[in-house]
Amino acid sequence: MKIVAKKKLWKYLFWLGPFLIAVGLTVGLVSEQWGLIPLVFLIAGVVISGLGIIWQSYETNWWKRRSTQAGTNAVVATLAVLAILGLINLLGTRYHLRSDLTESQLFTLAPQSRELVSVLPQPVKVWVFDVNQNPQDRELLENYQRQSSKFKYEYIDPQARPGLAEKFGVKDYGEVYLESGDKRQLVQTVNQNERLSEIRLTSRLQQLTNSTTAKVYLLQGHGERQLSAGKDAISQAVQGLGDKNFTTSPLNLGETSKVPEDASVVIVAGPKRGLFEGEVKALQEYLNRGGNLLLMIDPNTDPKLNSLLQEWGIRLDNRLAVDVSGESVVGLGPAAPLVTEYGQHPITKDFGNGNSFYPIARPLEITSVPGVQATPLLRTKPYPNSWAESDLQSEKLEFNADKDLKGPLTLGVALTRKQAAKSASTPQPAPKPLPLPSPTTQSKASPTPPATPASPASPTPNPSSQTATESRLVVLGNSDFATDGLFQQQLNGDVFLNSVTWLSQQDQQPLSIRPKEPKNRRITLTTTQGNLLILSSLLVLPLIGFAIAVIIWWKRR
Repeated sequence: MKIVAKKKLWKYLFWLGPFLIAVGLTVGLVSEQWGLIPLVFLIAGVVISGLGIIWQSYETNWWKRRSTQAGTNAVVATLAVLAILGLINLLGTRYHLRSDLTESQLFTLAPQSRELVSVLPQPVKVWVFDVNQNPQDRELLENYQRQSSKFKYEYIDPQARPGLAEKFGVKDYGEVYLESGDKRQLVQTVNQNERLSEIRLTSRLQQLTNSTTAKVYLLQGHGERQLSAGKDAISQAVQGLGDKNFTTSPLNLGETSKVPEDASVVIVAGPKRGLFEGEVKALQEYLNRGGNLLLMIDPNTDPKLNSLLQEWGIRLDNRLAVDVSGESVVGLGPAAPLVTEYGQHPITKDFGNGNSFYPIARPLEITSVPGVQATPLLRTKPYPNSWAESDLQSEKLEFNADKDLKGPLTLGVALTRKQAAKSASTPQPAPKPLPLPSPTTQSKASPTPPATPASPASPTPNPSSQTATESRLVVLGNSDFATDGLFQQQLNGDVFLNSVTWLSQQDQQPLSIRPKEPKNRRITLTTTQGNLLILSSLLVLPLIGFAIAVIIWWKRR
């Protein structure tokens, strides 16, 4: 009797375990606080239930049964599958692993976009005023949002929230706006034929987050590339500067005789005629006071800048850069060097082994100058793939050891020069004859120049008012690469825009590869080609298949 009573007692204790588990779950769910009390009930219930199961299996030899073992194996296998699936889902929510197999990396943000979003100084939100949420646009916005928690986006129905639409000045469905603080800017209007562009979104984002506006002047008057759209113009490059928050203006030094004080960068793009001596001196004075200059000089031209370049240790080679490596691969002629080797410099640090090409380019010769730091940017492949051709009139380009120069050739170089710039209250000495001494030489004692009469109001020079400034210079032996049409090819536009950004000394702006638009892979057929395609697919191919079937049947009969 006592044994039977003990067995019944264990049965009752076994049912106490599930009861305590139910009490713990109820207390926790109702109070929404998983404190000490619900945890005590849960732990006690689990322990009692476990002991009850062990006691029952011991009394009935439950574990030794074949059905129990088979059922246990099935339960263990099911729990293992559930645990694996749960682990995969957990890893999927915490870590995003994506693979973009498209040729132009259509679903992957460009390095510049990722770098810009990851360092956002303040929250930014994209407002899309549209009823339909295009999957491609949402995917692009999701890619941005993954880079930073400060980037958000939201789709808005203008009819459902007219007050918000009026606040932004929405005029049509599909308008996309950027908002950061009290700043708002229209990105573009999306529709069925035009989807949200990464290039436009990144450019507007850079403009919105960058509070400074740099002024870029483009020299005119010597046959330079025209700024408006036209043959061999650089209008796309000028537009690219505007997208990066630069303000561009033409500059004629023959009229002003001095580079404006607000100039962050001066660009000389492919002059065909020589500059006047006064214009060259104006550029030299601009560099001497901490200016920044981009020179793009084509072959067979003499811009009369040798005196300026000599101060920086640069000489323009009059020969033509020849590169036969890209002729068979990408269809470029030998006079359009294909560059895949770049210097370790902020302008080209993210280019890797990407392609850029420079039709009709001249090599540059670099000589060490005290106080000037030079870094080659663009280098052609070694000989026999490239060389500098001296015979520019010959139709057949061949290497001549007596006159030509073996590659690799330098087609672009970036230079910096530290120098002392006096404060605005300090009178500036008259320019000295060329060549100008380097900063190291200037720091030493030198004969005092003849004194010139000064007005009584002129302040006395004070050595303590001098501050160290840095001048920057980029010289490229070609300007065709930045012309309309070629500007958007490969890394050509990146070379130009990164050069100007580095020259402007705006270190907060990312220097990287700009986002690319997807390539148009549509095939345009004429009426004849369309009819031929229909005839071949609906008549010729079925007849060929039928004939093959008849032949196989005839052989097997």
